[in-house]
Amino acid sequence: MGDSSDESLDISDSEVGEYEEKFYLKLKKGDVRVKHADNAYRCPFCAGKKKQDYHYKDLLQHATGIGNSHRGGKVKANHLALARFLKNDLPDTGGPSQKPLSIGQQPVPKPKNEEKFVWPWAGILANVPIEKQMDGRYVGESGNRIKDRLSRFNPLKVIPIWGYHGHSGYAIVEFSKDWSGFNDAMAFEKHFESDHCGKKDFDRRRRHHRQQSYLYGWVARAEDYHSREPFGNHLRKNGDLKTVSEITDEEQRKTGKLVKNLANVIEAKNKHLLDLECKFTQTTMSLEKMIEDHDKLQHQHNKEIEKLQREASEHSRKVILENGKLMSELETKRKQLHTRSRQLDKLVAQTDAERKKLDDERQKNAMINSSLQKATDEQKMADENVLKLLEEQKRERMINNEKILQLERQLDAKQKLELQIEQLKGNLQVLQHMANEDIDSKQKIDDMKGDLESKMEELDYIQTLNQDLIIKERMSNDELQEARKELIMGLKGALGGRPSIGIKRMGELDEKPFREACKQKFPQDEPDVKAAILCSEWQEKLKNPDWHPFKVIITDGKEKEVLEEEDQNLQSLKSELGDDVYQTVIKALLEINEYNPSGRYVVPELWNFKEGRKATMKEVVQFILRNYKNNKRKR
Repeated sequence: MGDSSDESLDISDSEVGEYEEKFYLKLKKGDVRVKHADNAYRCPFCAGKKKQDYHYKDLLQHATGIGNSHRGGKVKANHLALARFLKNDLPDTGGPSQKPLSIGQQPVPKPKNEEKFVWPWAGILANVPIEKQMDGRYVGESGNRIKDRLSRFNPLKVIPIWGYHGHSGYAIVEFSKDWSGFNDAMAFEKHFESDHCGKKDFDRRRRHHRQQSYLYGWVARAEDYHSREPFGNHLRKNGDLKTVSEITDEEQRKTGKLVKNLANVIEAKNKHLLDLECKFTQTTMSLEKMIEDHDKLQHQHNKEIEKLQREASEHSRKVILENGKLMSELETKRKQLHTRSRQLDKLVAQTDAERKKLDDERQKNAMINSSLQKATDEQKMADENVLKLLEEQKRERMINNEKILQLERQLDAKQKLELQIEQLKGNLQVLQHMANEDIDSKQKIDDMKGDLESKMEELDYIQTLNQDLIIKERMSNDELQEARKELIMGLKGALGGRPSIGIKRMGELDEKPFREACKQKFPQDEPDVKAAILCSEWQEKLKNPDWHPFKVIITDGKEKEVLEEEDQNLQSLKSELGDDVYQTVIKALLEINEYNPSGRYVVPELWNFKEGRKATMKEVVQFILRNYKNNKRKR
């Protein structure tokens, strides 16, 4: 019925009561024996344990403690039944009881009548062998040698007591301050008492003046502490008198104080953590609201841009169609003039008047033809200027689109209001000239003056609102950029593995393709070192502003910068290290040309690795919140 067998066939908590009743009946019937002597009891369920015999109260405490612990179901049921049996059916017949043990404390034999011991625990050795020297002083065995002889009792130090005449024949044995030291001290004393070399034996033989060569030893108590013997002064200087209960109470007070302090620290930490969580929640809500507002503005901005682009395309198409019609008409007239000139050349002027008339007509035709040619050239130049102007206007719109979209409606309202004001002023002037004709005109003038003042106030309000919106827009853009920079700085080094949202260094070369290429081309010549050198050289080449392998082409009337694939450096790289390295360098070139064409150095950017594009602020915040919730759930 040991613990091992019980735990191997464990039961659930719901069956503990049933098994408790079963074992309680066995104990009542006498099938299991608990009491073995007058004051000796044994736990029938812990037969294999080191300690076998208990006093009544100690066995009751043992059974109650295990019954209320987190041990296995059967172990708890057995000991609960034993505690019930001891309380109800086996009353206490008297006898001493041991003090309850604290956690991690070793069993301590309780002395009778609360004796006072010298603390730290100390033992006294008497009749230590000494010899008289030529100078009359006594010497004896060293403390280390005595300590070696007493090693079974684990002494910390053995201190011989010296006096005016040398070695006094006494020595102090110091033990550790904990309960294991107390057990060692009591074992030290029992050892000498079993050999009839205890304190009483030493006092009795000294009273009868019997000189013996035996070594005597005992534990230092109050009598020794106040003794006038040489060792008494040493004990008073290096120790105190305490009972076992006092030492136990002092340890319990220290433990309780420590637990209280730790509880206060934990409470303060939890309060601080709660404050941090509240601040984080507030910041997150503010950031989400700002991102939502930004998304709305961006959506509205995209709609306005699409509208402007459609209007610009329609306007361009109409201009081109009109230019085409004009060119067709000019070409028709030129052909007609050319035909007429050929007809005139065929005619033969018969008279001077006819020749003169013919010459005049030819000069007129030449002048008209020259004028038409100039008009054609000017029309071509105007067409080119129109196209350039359209492209320039389009670029300016793309650069200033945010300002235009925010102010477009306010500007329309302002222009409409200004037009109404001008109309009111004109009508007012007309009515002022007619004021003398009738009274109704004067009334209309007064009404129009009131409307004019109201429109002027509304215009001032719109201008003020327009200026406030411009300031708020700039502040919002600045805050958004600052937030993006702070997110980049905060996420650096804080992300492990390969997250879906993170920091990508735009324009930085990936060393892996270089390493694979060098392993194939230089397998015996430290390919990793060679790859690192080549990667570093090409990274420096990317930073060189003099190397710009791009060309400008016109697609659909638009200038576009594309990579010059026939560049000598790129072709040389492709032939030497292969297509993978070539594609890696091209990718880095395009990133630098897009994100930092002027500085040409690597810049960090928030990146959506899952979709291979620049991450939006909304995606970054959602990613941070998701990670925070996962980490909080793990804690």
